[in-house]
Amino acid sequence: MVTVGEGLDKAVQGAFTRPIPKSAGARMRYLVKQCKGTRPVAELLGITQRTVERYVKDQIKKPRKDLATRIEREVRKRWQPQIRAKAKQTAATTAGIVIDVRARFGFTAAPGTTDDARLRHLPPLALPPHHAARLFEAQDAGATEQQLRNITAEALGEVYFRDNGRRAHGLEVEFTDLEHLEFDL
Repeated sequence: MVTVGEGLDKAVQGAFTRPIPKSAGARMRYLVKQCKGTRPVAELLGITQRTVERYVKDQIKKPRKDLATRIEREVRKRWQPQIRAKAKQTAATTAGIVIDVRARFGFTAAPGTTDDARLRHLPPLALPPHHAARLFEAQDAGATEQQLRNITAEALGEVYFRDNGRRAHGLEVEFTDLEHLEFDL
């Protein structure tokens, strides 16, 4: 299932200037450095402290598939924090964010109009910086996926469906079945 939070993370990761470490040992050493010890890394990944130490010393080179996925996810979360912050700041103040979405959109509108939800693929849209700022602030504050979807629906309603206030006044937009979502900075 596609989530707004993952889409925002992928967009920010596109700004990285260096790739994440390749080997399991290098990734584990990075996590140990970031978490300031092997015990926090072990708790984070759900493995023993001794196993973390063995990865750090390259005594174990190939992690299980599920562990490799967890290690990569945790490294990506922490990789290049200054570049990540700068990309978010640029999107929130000057550049905005581009969204490409295919979802089932429902509407609340004036009487006599249809409110049946239907599947639409919207062309890539440039959302203004204030919408990008709202999305990133909500994500950083720990908003739920539904809250992020509501913010995205409000932004799409304003920019695409209401054309920045030029038409469809009072139209409220919500999307339910999210099939494809991609953000770009």
